[in-house]
Amino acid sequence: MAWFPRALGVATAAYGAAITARPALLLKPSGLLRGGRPEPEQETFVRTLGVRDLASGLAMAFAPGRRAMRTAIAVRVASDLGDLVVLGRALEGKPERTTVLAAAGGWAAVCALSALATR
Repeated sequence: MAWFPRALGVATAAYGAAITARPALLLKPSGLLRGGRPEPEQETFVRTLGVRDLASGLAMAFAPGRRAMRTAIAVRVASDLGDLVVLGRALEGKPERTTVLAAAGGWAAVCALSALATR
């Protein structure tokens, strides 16, 4: 099995673990953090994303075969596309919106393209 989708999985899992531990790592650059400390609801929202990213990243990193890898990649891409829609709406009118959409869309595209390595 190709190394590229596995490396993307490791990177996704690491990011998921990081934002689960410190939600401000996502909230600050996205413009969702108002004030010095995140609201408890914001932390819960980001931790949910973090756990999802950790799980989907580990699924990509340790997929035992082609079919499992393709399924893990599909879940990852669907998650990123969901982020694109949800965060895009939440950030309407904010200057950070373009950067957040580029990050979510770019990661979705890179992960989707990594499926070519599983052929």
